[in-house]
Amino acid sequence: MTYDIILSLAAFALVSSLTPGPNNLMVLASGANFGYRLTLPHMLGITVGFLVMMVLLGVGLAQMFSLYPMLKSMLRVVSVVYLIYLAWKIANAAPPQNAVEKGKPMTFLQAALFQWVNPKAWAMALTAVTVYAPSQELVVIAVVALIFGLINFPSVSAWAFLGQRIQVFLINNKRLQVFNISMAVLLLGSLYPVLVPA
Repeated sequence: MTYDIILSLAAFALVSSLTPGPNNLMVLASGANFGYRLTLPHMLGITVGFLVMMVLLGVGLAQMFSLYPMLKSMLRVVSVVYLIYLAWKIANAAPPQNAVEKGKPMTFLQAALFQWVNPKAWAMALTAVTVYAPSQELVVIAVVALIFGLINFPSVSAWAFLGQRIQVFLINNKRLQVFNISMAVLLLGSLYPVLVPA
């Protein structure tokens, strides 16, 4: 892998990891509702889950979708249903002081497993593997995953930190409710590319 390709991959990883999507919107909401520290397992789960998915795609899972297109359609339906459920949970999140009784942040395992139904994660992983690791050599796939991991975690971390920073503004329950509903609507909006394929 040449230096130019690594730079190109890093730029792709940065842009795709920083732009709004289901993961970033959820950690923003989690940071606002639970704080940065309690959102840390969620962020680690995103990064590790995404890297595992990318490696598995690189070693042949993508070929399975080519052989069995119905699997891709089934994944789309599951993704839509699960994102609607998550949007509902975000819209109805409890104020920070009541969060312990009424809700809790996503766990490491939940966040890692969520990558498998996250349309943006699929698009990112498939693009990274097909463009930057077309040879499907395990070493190249590992390098692509490592570069993504080094960029992805700070990116989602920035969204959680932003969420924690606006927590002071959201101390008012009405403002928090408006924020959570807005995040839920944006999360539902992120389904547009899945529901209306190009």
